[in-house]
Amino acid sequence: AWAPPDRSAAGRRQRMSPPAAQARATHEQKEANATQHYNRALASKHRSHAMPLPTAAERLANIRPFYVMELVKQADALRAQGRDMIYLAIGEPDFTAPEVVQRAAIAAMQRGETGYTPALGLTALREKIAGFYKTAYGIDLDPKRVIVTAGASGALLLACAALVGAGDEILMPDPSYPCNRHFVAAFDGVAKMIPSGPQDRFQLSAQMVRTHWAKRTRGVLIASPSNPTGTSIAHDELGAIVQEVRARNGVTIVDEIYQGLAYEDVNPATGFPRSALEFGDDVVTINSFSKFFNMTGWRLGWLVVPDALVPEIEKLNQNLFICASALAQHAALACFTDEALAIYTERRAEFKRRRDFIVPAFEALGLKVPVRPDGAFYVYADISAHADDSSAFCARMLHEANVVLVPGEDFGTHEPRRYVRASYATAYTRLEEAVARMQAVLHAR
Repeated sequence: AWAPPDRSAAGRRQRMSPPAAQARATHEQKEANATQHYNRALASKHRSHAMPLPTAAERLANIRPFYVMELVKQADALRAQGRDMIYLAIGEPDFTAPEVVQRAAIAAMQRGETGYTPALGLTALREKIAGFYKTAYGIDLDPKRVIVTAGASGALLLACAALVGAGDEILMPDPSYPCNRHFVAAFDGVAKMIPSGPQDRFQLSAQMVRTHWAKRTRGVLIASPSNPTGTSIAHDELGAIVQEVRARNGVTIVDEIYQGLAYEDVNPATGFPRSALEFGDDVVTINSFSKFFNMTGWRLGWLVVPDALVPEIEKLNQNLFICASALAQHAALACFTDEALAIYTERRAEFKRRRDFIVPAFEALGLKVPVRPDGAFYVYADISAHADDSSAFCARMLHEANVVLVPGEDFGTHEPRRYVRASYATAYTRLEEAVARMQAVLHAR
């Protein structure tokens, strides 16, 4: 049976392979050096009044860096030495924007469409997005409720700026995408992480909302499908969550950026699941052109908000961003053409094919997948049959198999050392090679 290991730095390193121990020690030493450097700088500031140094705001203590980025840096260094690295770490489609979208961007540039747009976004794009909700989800959506943003990150930032006050608690499942809790912290709110396991599909439930709602609770922030688990909240359960929040005069924010990449419980005519917007105009949803539409670096997303919030979000967007990228907006108009949608449908089928390969392949490696992912492009796997520390496991795969995975510690504090996240947003043949390499390492003993 799995039991919590010694959590001390020395205890963790004793359980690691030499390369993993060295990688971890290097990471810990960097953190120690940074702290020492900062303390010396503060001491110097107090000694000299001629040039006082600025100090970071206290809220930054609640915002952690990604440990995965340290692994990616190490992987990049190994690749620079000539090693063939397979990256199953970053949540970015290996597909780029279709040619029809690229042509639309080029045409807009040639027409000189490079100036500011309205803060709420191009009217034509807001209308296209609203029309997409009708054809994909069967929802009649007023385009005036659609706000075009600088990526889903910009949408989440605006939503939190408008809805989260100092000291407000926002309920989220643990594990969750780390940036979501950091958006809350950026506005001096508190992300209240609720431990969630396989029995709850690693998601919040209506019962959790009832149990954990407190005096300072403002609302919930949930993602369906989720990063890091690829699991969705059942539609009826999502409706029950909305009802619980509504009964307490709270706010429900639903991150739907992976909605276009759902593989079960979808409308067979459209290929899309049901949206949280069905539950009422008071639900705030986040979406993006990054995942389903394969436009990560274009930095374009959108918010759907109640009518009363539109002028408030517009005011914030004017001050924080002015507007989303004009070229990206003009290009995104082509995302809704029949040509582009046909390509996206084919790519979604390819992601499903990869999911159907990697889940049983991981199970065969002894990496249990306790909840089959039904969307996005992630697998959240239990590594406890092979190790008791997912960071050590990831370091071992990095150095011995040349495969980059993400340790669970990036996504919360509930059993993070038991799980790793793998992204299957890479070519099928590379997934096969990654599994073969991992098998060779895991079965070498």
